[in-house]
Amino acid sequence: MSSVRIGIAGATGYGGQELLRLAAAHPQAEPVVAMASAGGDGSRELPGLRGLWGGSIEAFSLDRLVETADAVFLGLPDTASAELAPALLARGARVFDLSGAFRLRDGAARRRWYPKTPDVEPPAVYGLAEWNRPALAAARFVACPGCYPTAALLALKPLVAAGLVPPEADVHIDAKSGVSGAGKKPSERTHFSEVHGSVAAYGVFAHRHAAEIEQELGRTVTFVPHLVPLDRGILETIYTRVRPGTTADEIGQALEAAYAGRPFVRLTADRLPEIKHVAHTNFCDIGWRVDAGRVVLVACLDNLGKGAAGQALQCFNVAFGFDERAGLIP
Repeated sequence: MSSVRIGIAGATGYGGQELLRLAAAHPQAEPVVAMASAGGDGSRELPGLRGLWGGSIEAFSLDRLVETADAVFLGLPDTASAELAPALLARGARVFDLSGAFRLRDGAARRRWYPKTPDVEPPAVYGLAEWNRPALAAARFVACPGCYPTAALLALKPLVAAGLVPPEADVHIDAKSGVSGAGKKPSERTHFSEVHGSVAAYGVFAHRHAAEIEQELGRTVTFVPHLVPLDRGILETIYTRVRPGTTADEIGQALEAAYAGRPFVRLTADRLPEIKHVAHTNFCDIGWRVDAGRVVLVACLDNLGKGAAGQALQCFNVAFGFDERAGLIP
């Protein structure tokens, strides 16, 4: 297939800039337009992309996105995506939404966590490429997963699918994220003086990503996110019980069976992964240890890579029939 023209709305945010950087090096994608968020600033340059991409950021224009791009990526707040995605779809665009606006399929859950999101038919395909490849092929509307859910689901889904985690087993997810996961808009919580030298839990029993994890896992979880003084990266330590007699080798076999031929999941067994090993990549590393019916899984990824822009580009590759690794592995 010849190159696909892509447009990016929200290209000045952390995820949008990362997406533009990756797309500029993609052999079959041509970033033809990159825009600020709706109502954002007009034309400007991004110094970090100098020498990688020759364009400049434009003021937002729905008409220009539709007229110039074959595929549109939305790196916008969920309320903006909730409004713009249906309008783009109605005008024939293929949409890859990095926000959470359309991830939840249950209407009641969506109204609770994303009250501005309208119903869209057919609903968006949930873009966890390792598990939803058939639905992604030729998809016109993709809701790219959240960064926290991506790590949790990649670690847990193979064990649940293999019947290794009993239905009654509690699942506890202790998650830590770098500050870029909170987005570019500054707040007191993300101020340098608040974050530096500290670790803080937040959103306990009140984080929308828990609903997303539960939807895809099919069971209740206890999810506690933490903000750590890093610019990028996520580490999740996941605790649950497994079927009596389950060994570490059986855990490994379930994970290996699920991710055979999947280029962006790396299994590290009892060598537990670290954020520095996945930063600036599209990999999710998963390690595990088992003892007396308990399993501890550690999953790491880059929240701007596999947790956002890299995953969106991976979904784009699958949807357009390109090599899944294109633009993501040199």
